[in-house]
Amino acid sequence: MAHIKVPEAVPGIRSLVMYRPETGKHLYQLAHVLLRDDSPLSSAERELIAAYVSHRNNCMFCMSSHAAAARCLYGDESAIVDDVLTDMQRSGISEKLKALLVVAGKVQISGKSVTAQDMEEVKRLGATDREIHDTVLIAAAFCMFNRYVDGLATLTPTDPEAYKEMGKRMVEKGYALPDANGK
Repeated sequence: MAHIKVPEAVPGIRSLVMYRPETGKHLYQLAHVLLRDDSPLSSAERELIAAYVSHRNNCMFCMSSHAAAARCLYGDESAIVDDVLTDMQRSGISEKLKALLVVAGKVQISGKSVTAQDMEEVKRLGATDREIHDTVLIAAAFCMFNRYVDGLATLTPTDPEAYKEMGKRMVEKGYALPDANGK
């Protein structure tokens, strides 16, 4: 049960956006810009970064919903998402994306954990300044989103099918404010 009175049947951040739409609209706009607008990183890669950081923060709602969106976006290569969440270093993603996820993981701990050596490595592997910027901002934003969702104890479904539907909706509709029913 949530710590505050939010729509009961609406999971995760959607219930919080419905509770406070004047702040929620800005959070959704940020998520949309970070995960769907133009970027040298694909939407699948950006959703994967969001899921990875959420996994590290043990935020089951955000990890599960963004992993579901990443799976949809990866299509036939959807297994890569679970491979990364199980053991990122042994997964089949590019070395550049692994290095970006290392940076995201360090941001998840503390922004000051990112070193000059981390930046040298990620640039050596071909990451652009924009890719590095977007990775750090996604990681930082998802630390906030994770703490927001978990700090208010929002509803976290346990049925994996619920997340499949969320992932499809996020891919098809982007980050749009929920209607009165939370859809």
